[in-house]
Amino acid sequence: MRMLSGARKALLLLAAWSLLAASSGEGREVGAAAARAAAAESGAHRLQGPSEETDAFSGVKPKKQSARAKSMSWVTLQKRYPGAFVVWGSRRYRKVALTFDDVPDPRYTPQVLDTLARYKVRATFFVVGQRAAANPALVRRMSREGHIIGNHSLNHPVFSRISLYAMQQQILRTDWILRPLAGYSPRFVRPPYGEITPAQVEWLRGGGYTVVNWDVDSEDWRSLDSNAILINIKRTLQPGSIILQHAGGGAGQDLSGTVAALPRLIKLLRSKGYTIVTLPELLGRPANRKGQ
Repeated sequence: MRMLSGARKALLLLAAWSLLAASSGEGREVGAAAARAAAAESGAHRLQGPSEETDAFSGVKPKKQSARAKSMSWVTLQKRYPGAFVVWGSRRYRKVALTFDDVPDPRYTPQVLDTLARYKVRATFFVVGQRAAANPALVRRMSREGHIIGNHSLNHPVFSRISLYAMQQQILRTDWILRPLAGYSPRFVRPPYGEITPAQVEWLRGGGYTVVNWDVDSEDWRSLDSNAILINIKRTLQPGSIILQHAGGGAGQDLSGTVAALPRLIKLLRSKGYTIVTLPELLGRPANRKGQ
């Protein structure tokens, strides 16, 4: 019998694995995760143009826990880089910070800003460079109304899947866009999906940045209704919590649940004795980078 080539063997093995995976729920989940990872990998190593922005905001989030396990956990990063990588603030005081990612978005950001103004709450917005360039008036409004501007990359790639140089360009190019709009060079950086490598944290620390993730995930990016969003927030809420929500989404994402939940969330937090603060107030450091 003629020996099979290496490539043909690999294809046959892959087909056999796929049939086995399809027979179990776990296998299907692994296969789906692999497909998402491959899709993210294929687009993350290049800087996308504005016309490709919707692909970067597909609404599909990488699985944070499994991806982090391959490199380093957030808790370990926070211990290794104190003050440079943050997941929560001091637990001593009943203060929490509302943070909103993937802005500005003309569909949802104005509604969130209107609600915050009505309840006299200031929040922190993590801004995507390409979106800021397309909607500069919204970024100016955030700043004018007392909100804090943070850097959320140029076009939302997975930082842990791109090179250090590519990540640097994501941050620096976004900083160049945000500085004239916010009036300062933002200190706070949130990597898309919360994914980042130790080497990237070290570079950001050296540049005067602070990486800020979260300990409360509303999971509103799943297009949830307001009840589900509030349940998710209450699940892990503590003094010093950094709450993740979104005021911008990709094609097909519905954040009306976020908008509807926000007044209820503000009232809930206040009823429980929490003070809603910005990240500079929670973390005790300015919004701008040192010397900028």
